[in-house]
Amino acid sequence: MSSHKNNGFSLLEMIITISIIMILCGVTFIGMQPLLKQGHVDSAYSTTLMALRNTRNLAITQSHEYYVNFNPSGFPAGTIQVQYQPPAVGVAAAPPLQQVITYSIPSDVSFAVQTTGFPTASTPDGFGAGVNPIDFGQALAGEPLNYVVFMPDGSSQDNLGNFNSGVVYLTRPSDTVNLNNSRAITVWGATGRIRGWRLVKLSGTWTWTQQ
Repeated sequence: MSSHKNNGFSLLEMIITISIIMILCGVTFIGMQPLLKQGHVDSAYSTTLMALRNTRNLAITQSHEYYVNFNPSGFPAGTIQVQYQPPAVGVAAAPPLQQVITYSIPSDVSFAVQTTGFPTASTPDGFGAGVNPIDFGQALAGEPLNYVVFMPDGSSQDNLGNFNSGVVYLTRPSDTVNLNNSRAITVWGATGRIRGWRLVKLSGTWTWTQQ
C-alpha cells in the first residue's frame, strides 16, 4: 500500500518563517536609519537651495522684487515663504506683498544650529558667528534678519535697499554628534550669489566646506 504525505507547512514552520522575516526587516530598518536621516537633510537642503535660486531667477526674468522669508510668522516651523512685491503706481505707496508659493522642509530637520560642534571662528563665507540659525542682514542694523529680497539685477537686499548678505543653517537638532548631516546656504548681497555648504571633519575639527 502506498503512503501519502501531507503537503504544505506546519503551523510551527510558518511561525518560524514569519519570525525570521520580521527579524530581518527589523535589522534592515535599523541599518537604514542613518541613510534615511541623511536623506531628510539632503531634501531640506535641496528645497532651500531651489527656493532661493528660483526666486532670484524670478526677480531677474520678471524685473520685480521677490521676498524669501524663513520661518515666517503664522506658518509652521520649517516653512519658506516666497512673496512678490507689486510695483508702486505713481507716488502711491507700494501695494501689499502677494504670496507666490511656500516650501516645507522635513519635520525632523530645522533651520537651526548645534550649540556644540558648529564652528564659530570659521563660518560659511565668513558670515556671522555660527550661533543664529537664520542670519541675514550682515553688518546691517537690526540683524539678524529672517528674509532676503531679490532685485531685478539679481542682488539681495533688505526692505530698505541695503545689500543683504547672510547664511541659513539646516540640521537635525537631535544629531548632536553626527554633525556631518548639517548644511548651510549663503547669499552674497551685492551679486545675489548663492552657495551651498556642508560640515565635514578635517583633522579632528568640524569645518564648513563648499559643496
